[in-house]
Amino acid sequence: MRILLRQTTQEGSRFMPDNTIAAASVPGEAMSTQGQQLLHLVTDLWWESETYTAPLGPAYTANEQGHNEASLAHFQEDMIAEMQHPPRTRDEVAALQQRVSVAAAAVATLVLGLEERHLQVVTANGFPQAVIDFAREARRFDPTVSAADVFQASRNAWTMYGMQLLLDLPVHLTPAIFAYSMLYPYSDNYLDDPVSSEQAKLAFSERLHWRLRGEKMPPANKHEEKVFALLAMIEEQSDPQRYPQVQASLLAIHAAQDKSIRLLRRNVSPYEVDVLGITFEKGGASVLADGYLVAGTLTPAQVEFMFGWGALMQLLDDLQDVEADSQAGLMTVFAKSKPRSGWEALLGRLSHASAGWPLDAITNRTLHFAYRVMERLDCFTTPDSEPFKELMRRAVVLSMLGAIGNARALYTPAYVREMERHLPVRFSFLGKHSPFARRQRSLMSMIETFAQSGASSALGL
Repeated sequence: MRILLRQTTQEGSRFMPDNTIAAASVPGEAMSTQGQQLLHLVTDLWWESETYTAPLGPAYTANEQGHNEASLAHFQEDMIAEMQHPPRTRDEVAALQQRVSVAAAAVATLVLGLEERHLQVVTANGFPQAVIDFAREARRFDPTVSAADVFQASRNAWTMYGMQLLLDLPVHLTPAIFAYSMLYPYSDNYLDDPVSSEQAKLAFSERLHWRLRGEKMPPANKHEEKVFALLAMIEEQSDPQRYPQVQASLLAIHAAQDKSIRLLRRNVSPYEVDVLGITFEKGGASVLADGYLVAGTLTPAQVEFMFGWGALMQLLDDLQDVEADSQAGLMTVFAKSKPRSGWEALLGRLSHASAGWPLDAITNRTLHFAYRVMERLDCFTTPDSEPFKELMRRAVVLSMLGAIGNARALYTPAYVREMERHLPVRFSFLGKHSPFARRQRSLMSMIETFAQSGASSALGL
């Protein structure tokens, strides 16, 4: 990964590359110069972001939300009915895919207000097939992997498919996209699992570090065997000697994850550790690795956007998991800010700790931060980039609103009411225990059906 030096350019970039390769980080070692500069950039963007309510797009009446809910429920019921009689031949699978595509497009147009150009940029560029290919490869790689893990891993693959489109590359599954995305359930989830001991996590993290640096070592167990096999797939496509940025970016995300284990998993004051910095470092390094694995090399402006996008995605993940993280004792920006209640509040008063705050202001800052990051999408100018960038902006706002709805007890009632007005459906419709949420399993089953419909491997494995 090239060191980036601070300098203003006509593109608006604050960094210019030189030809020096940054030394890879080791546990406890300082970030590279590039990493420090990028971290300063996104931290500045964060503190420059406002805390008043951000613009959220169109507002919906209760009647409009009810109509949208009925449309979504009807779509789900149709999909469930389709799965009562799964297709058995390739022709039947193709016919089902066509019916699903038509129905999904109709719902997206009606409920989300998308236009034909938004739908066209996704369907015409191979996204649906790439999603199916990913699920198929996951089953080939590990028949025991859960559908939930495949779905989570595919979220990162979707990000990388989007990068392919923005960079004017064919949208398709590559060994690097598959392997890096599958590392999430095999490594990231393991390191985030509160059941596993910190000692075990650190031991695994250290072995992973040396494997990333090119050390050839036998896997210590079945878990490491899967992780090392995925790393080998990445190395086969992206030779570390030819693409040193790839290896350096993988080491950077590993170092950030290692720091997260060491500093954010303890019950300490947020004033003792840089919670925001570690959050940004972890998220930014992760998506920057996505970019290097997709393209091999990136322009300075693209590097800045991807690091900022990763920081934003980490914030969004932390907001979506705020309750679970708080219960597990994990330290995130939102988990340490949220208002305390019950015994938690009593213990806090006895120890003179903060009682926390409603999440209104910090969520507003996150939304303003999102808009500042997305301004940097202008560095992508491919023919299909404009409608896709509009989709990305819309998706961020909807995801934020959905996360607010799931954690609405942590906000003031007035704030919840205002946010709900800008969502096409009511918060109660999206609740974790709502019929809508329960029906999601049928949609995952449909993707599984499509994935199992072809015996050939998209990666030629």
